[in-house]
Amino acid sequence: MTTTLPKPRRARAAVTEPPVQPDTTGQLSDNDMYERMISAILDHRLPPGTKLVEDKLAAAFGVSRTRVRPVLVRLANEQVVTLTPNRGASIAQPTPQEALEVFEARRLLEPRLVELFIANATDADIAALRTCIDDEEAARASGDMRRAIRLSGDFHLHIAQAAGHQTLGRILRELVSRTSLILMTYSPSHAREREEATACGCREHRALIDAIRLRDAREAARLMLTHLARIETRLEFTPPAADAPDLAQLLGA
Repeated sequence: MTTTLPKPRRARAAVTEPPVQPDTTGQLSDNDMYERMISAILDHRLPPGTKLVEDKLAAAFGVSRTRVRPVLVRLANEQVVTLTPNRGASIAQPTPQEALEVFEARRLLEPRLVELFIANATDADIAALRTCIDDEEAARASGDMRRAIRLSGDFHLHIAQAAGHQTLGRILRELVSRTSLILMTYSPSHAREREEATACGCREHRALIDAIRLRDAREAARLMLTHLARIETRLEFTPPAADAPDLAQLLGA
């Protein structure tokens, strides 16, 4: 059976999905299920390639299979889930080309978003960014790298939300979700390198806040470009060389 995706929808009126209450039966709404799956992706709990069996998802959410399918289609439209005819759904596995395109798109969008943030942000918005970085550093110090990576993405999403540009914010939200999959697939393979990358991200976020606090839009845009470029250059598109198999052990009597 061929799965037909719906036509792209018009942009929503807000950067963040509005909260949706469960229906009268007490079950989760479609948006609740969507948000739970996005959270699992951003937290690196659902790695690329994970098979999404509808029966298991329905049981986990306490709903019928027919309720799960529209959620998977929505995630497929945002390119974080792949729907394959006769094979079902799985978490998307971004290719190197897709990874490069996502970062190119972010380099085009985010300098403008940080400029708009500076023009529109209140002191409370800037304080929220500082809190996000404090929490990110605390997570890294405690060894909770999943939470640190999630908070790093939240930093960028908060800038987009407070920038006041609904369309760019909606696009960035999708790109941040796809970036999470890219980082799971192509981040440095060694734990020490991953920790160093996260530490650099915290320092760069603090430098961004310093420029934002001074309302220096040009410097903030420059720092954002540098930050995104550094993340991209750390991606490893060539898999590490595997140790040669011991043929005597494999094939010997």
